[in-house]
Amino acid sequence: MHNGLRPMEPGFPSSGTFVLSIKESCRIATVAANIKVEDAAIRRLLESPSFQSSFHRVSGSHGLAFPLKFPSLLSELNFLSVLSLLNFASGYRVPLHEQTGRGAWDNIRAFTFSLYLSSATGQGDLLSAKGMKTMSEQQVAQHMGVTIHVERPHEKIPGLTVGELGGPIYELVKLISSTLIETGQILEASRYSDLGSFVLESLKEGAKADPSASLGIVLERLVRAIPAFRDMAVVNGKPVYCFKKALFLIHAVKIRFGSSPPFHIPNTAQAPVFTDNVLPSLLVHLGVLDLSGATSHELHDLFPGAESEDRIDTLLALPPEASQGVAQDTKKTPPKDGPVLTTEQAYLLRAAAVHACERIVQYARGDGQLSGEQAWLKDITLPELDIWLWAVAKDRPDYRKLERFVLRGTVFF
Repeated sequence: MHNGLRPMEPGFPSSGTFVLSIKESCRIATVAANIKVEDAAIRRLLESPSFQSSFHRVSGSHGLAFPLKFPSLLSELNFLSVLSLLNFASGYRVPLHEQTGRGAWDNIRAFTFSLYLSSATGQGDLLSAKGMKTMSEQQVAQHMGVTIHVERPHEKIPGLTVGELGGPIYELVKLISSTLIETGQILEASRYSDLGSFVLESLKEGAKADPSASLGIVLERLVRAIPAFRDMAVVNGKPVYCFKKALFLIHAVKIRFGSSPPFHIPNTAQAPVFTDNVLPSLLVHLGVLDLSGATSHELHDLFPGAESEDRIDTLLALPPEASQGVAQDTKKTPPKDGPVLTTEQAYLLRAAAVHACERIVQYARGDGQLSGEQAWLKDITLPELDIWLWAVAKDRPDYRKLERFVLRGTVFF
């Protein structure tokens, strides 16, 4: 690894194996790191009052309903595509809360809204390839409503402070700007007017394939074309493939357009989960990922006390009765950062979340393991499980306080 942020990139999976390569590489990485996922822990989660009482209500909370009127299907598809491209910034959750009162996803969504709305009022289409490739850091900061200067004491004059570019939000703004510029340049060079046009063409390519191969074909086209979708690394000499944002994009298209599809959309029911920092952190806190033996990368020390049976039992019980005022206060209180990870540690935990979710769905579908009144569990899909984990982390005041790991300097989650 060169500088702690840029992992060594593996080669792409061989053509036609992109979905399988995510699942297999994540399984191999989890086992090699000695991260345990036990059947008993899976059963405890699935039968818990927390899961049973909230799954149906929360697993629909995908955050993809927009208060916007789009002039065309392609305009909406493009908006969704850019939103998915920029679906990162998790490592900047705390400084974002401090400046804006919102977390990473809500800030990225508001930023993409702002780009769309200013384009709709005739200021040039900032969501086109042309608009993206000229996206300066100042423009990004302006549309995000953030400040990218930090105060420091003047070197010579006591009591005087000087503002200069810097700090974590400036780091994030640079990542967003460079991602938009790079993607806009690639789209223009390939003669696409915007990202949505490229995504639509990829969906059409997927339509020509056998339905079981369609998801992999669309995923492969996105990942090969756009560097910001190449979410992969070499850990311990082995490739780990996650491709979180590209998978999220395909599933977001399914959510928005799937009820009466205007174009072919792959089936995402078996898609690997969109692994970020929330899923693995929550799976550790809920006792599904056991890090106690994962000493090779010091994963066992990251979440002190998380393995406490009493703590896990409390989290898996029904939420404590909280007055509305307490719940509101929890939402207003800025979160605290969890452990700051290396790139390798982050990939191992994210891989473990992919593997654990596969195991949870397999277990739920297995025969004879769950009682009759829990037959509904046999129908849960990986994306539903993903959205439940992501949304329940915000749904309960006690879950909101749980630490999530932090990796800065990445455009992948």
